[in-house]
Amino acid sequence: MDDRSEIVELALAWAEAIVANDAAAIGPFMADDWVIIGPDGATARADFLGLVASGDLTHDMMRKVGDARVAFYGATAVYTARVINNGHIRGQRFAADEWTSDVFVRDGTGWKCVLSHVTPAAQGQADID
Repeated sequence: MDDRSEIVELALAWAEAIVANDAAAIGPFMADDWVIIGPDGATARADFLGLVASGDLTHDMMRKVGDARVAFYGATAVYTARVINNGHIRGQRFAADEWTSDVFVRDGTGWKCVLSHVTPAAQGQADID
């Protein structure tokens, strides 16, 4: 398997772990200092996994739309894709259509995500070419 396919498969497996709402399965995809940045600010790995473990954050569905862009910079990969997902956060239903960028770094154990960034997609926005 080439590096691009490995990153695409890794992102798919991570999404499956998120939809399984299993913090123990989600954690291994993330570096210890992982953070996600979104419209509401930054959330650290421990806080994100705590929300999942408590049931305060659940996902019912997460699906990539179109093709992902994967770019490599030495031992760093940047994965960008449009993602549709839905679930609940603290009892409130959400549905999101977002552009997601994940920065992966290869270490001695494989690829780990060090940073995720989500941006709401505009209606009618095109996929990555």
